[in-house]
Amino acid sequence: MVAQLLLYKILQLFIFMVLGFVLVKARVAKSADSLLLTKLCLFLFMPSAIINAFNVEITDGVVKSLLLSFAVAILIHIVLLAVDCILKKAFRATEVERASIIYSNAGNLIIPIVAFVLGEKWVIYSSAFIIVQLIFIWTHGVRLFSSERPSVKKILLNVNMITIFFGFVILVLRLRLPTFVGEITSSLGGMLGPLSMIVAGMLAASVDFMKIVRNKRLYLVLLARLILCPLIVMALLKLVVIGVNADNAKTVLLITYFATVTPTAATIMQFSQLHGKDAEYATAINAITTVGCVITMPILIMLFNCVI
Repeated sequence: MVAQLLLYKILQLFIFMVLGFVLVKARVAKSADSLLLTKLCLFLFMPSAIINAFNVEITDGVVKSLLLSFAVAILIHIVLLAVDCILKKAFRATEVERASIIYSNAGNLIIPIVAFVLGEKWVIYSSAFIIVQLIFIWTHGVRLFSSERPSVKKILLNVNMITIFFGFVILVLRLRLPTFVGEITSSLGGMLGPLSMIVAGMLAASVDFMKIVRNKRLYLVLLARLILCPLIVMALLKLVVIGVNADNAKTVLLITYFATVTPTAATIMQFSQLHGKDAEYATAINAITTVGCVITMPILIMLFNCVI
């Protein structure tokens, strides 16, 4: 049942990408117009989604499960960075390839998927992975695409990092946003998934896919992102669940696993566009992994339910 609901939601998001593609092909918009939408996603809709994830009622049980989510998310990213080191040395992977393998599209997909498949009350646990990934993306990820030495000041003053800090304040103090403000952040955050996929479709419309698919390295990226990394994480979570005795542990780990089996992060495509780092290749990876996950995600989730 979970796999069927997951497939349904993935197909919905894929349709948004198709709509972006059609907009450009019908000459209603240009691929270059997506740059503004990219900035809106990174600096408006993403912060709103983060704040909205923290704007929930916190209980002691929720705190314990949330701490488990954070610990597992950090462990997963450490393992994925180790995979990155291996790929960098063994295959001389480029920054686009490395980032595309490490970072999943959790920020755009996990919240709508968890809400749809498991229910709204479970969304808070998806925020743990998103927050950890954002910290890594806006530190390690930015460093991959920028030739400049990482600036602690720039990292900490990034709007997404400021939002994360604000979210932690809300969490620790157990505050709730005023209803009016909460409705605004909820509406803006809800635009993140659909608009990110529309941007992906708009950029995909200008990609020479016949040229890209002849690149054999593309298939290595697809294999690593959609199959290898999810299987490594599944093995890791199997060890975690053996050593954890907590209520809802399996469901919390399932939510974390949702985040790791999604396609390549749309943020990587957006970083490539902003920093002039082979945005066409990054877009092709994003588009093809999005198509591929329609098959791989339901299978991996069914396997997770059997193994964990």
